[in-house]
Amino acid sequence: MPARNRTAPPSPYDYLAEVPSFSISSADLTDGTAIDLRFVADANFGLNGQNISPHLSWSGAPEETRSYAVTCFDPDAPTGSGFWHWVLFDIPASVHELATGAASGDASGVPTGSVHARNDTGNRLYTGPFPPKGHGPHRYHFAVHALDVENIGLDGEASPAVVGFYMSNHILARAVLTVTHEVQ
Repeated sequence: MPARNRTAPPSPYDYLAEVPSFSISSADLTDGTAIDLRFVADANFGLNGQNISPHLSWSGAPEETRSYAVTCFDPDAPTGSGFWHWVLFDIPASVHELATGAASGDASGVPTGSVHARNDTGNRLYTGPFPPKGHGPHRYHFAVHALDVENIGLDGEASPAVVGFYMSNHILARAVLTVTHEVQ
């Protein structure tokens, strides 16, 4: 697929109510840089990555936080609606970190009580970046959302759009780390 000149689509958060931010960091990702191949999709998607979910850590969320949600979104996907790579919600408020690989394989590192929604591949795990070859660089927004409820009332069958809709009135703050990936 040939790359084309295009203006980068906005962040999905540009369409939502503005909320305060807090700190997000990662031992595996650096904001504004290319993602390491360990965290890119694997041979199941025609790539040579390892499809491992990255480490994420956060602090400074509002005191009223009752749970968190973690998402990864590619606004540059050629779908007309972007592409959700990871949707994990109902993370207990006492949790402030996800270890490398927590949401990969059997997802045994996901905190008890958390729910993985189906991502846009249809699975309930982290799926790493897999932009079309030659499509140019894609941005991947890893976000941690601080919510004012312990539970948003959905199960793992929910689509990313439905999860976003149910979360929208409960977001107290959001922290975002953005990385890129390109297949040439």
